[in-house]
Amino acid sequence: MTVDEDLQARGRALSSPVRIRILRLCLHKARTNKEIAEILELNPATALHHVRTLLSTGFLAAENARTGNRGAKEIPYRATGLSWNSRIPNAAPVLVETFLQEIEGLQPADIDVWRMGVKLNDANRAEMMGRIREVFEDYARREPDPDGTATSIMLAHHLDRTAD
Repeated sequence: MTVDEDLQARGRALSSPVRIRILRLCLHKARTNKEIAEILELNPATALHHVRTLLSTGFLAAENARTGNRGAKEIPYRATGLSWNSRIPNAAPVLVETFLQEIEGLQPADIDVWRMGVKLNDANRAEMMGRIREVFEDYARREPDPDGTATSIMLAHHLDRTAD
């Protein structure tokens, strides 16, 4: 596979909210296809299709096989972290849809949402977004706290042409 083909395959792999959710599920804990399918309420064959796509593009890695409850061989998968620095084509709709799927069924008190409007020139907007990205990258590089609780953060920024 050429470098361009590899980039295209990775972009396609990240174009699915289901696959992004699988990466999130497998970020701090290795999970089997069966566990993934149950958590996401997917048919196991559908989940396996998504898992194989993520495996083939390097976003998931298989860990050592283990024996399941009924003696069957199970393979746990863990996210590699490759997605953090990968570009997603048309990212906004995919990430917003992923976010909406992840918060479905949560109580309003379980979701911390902020929204603000500011009027900044290009330099100040670039500074603000750079500082926010630095915070995100700092926490993304840290090792998970052994006693920590898994949490997700989504930040969306857009120009507001209607407010000028």
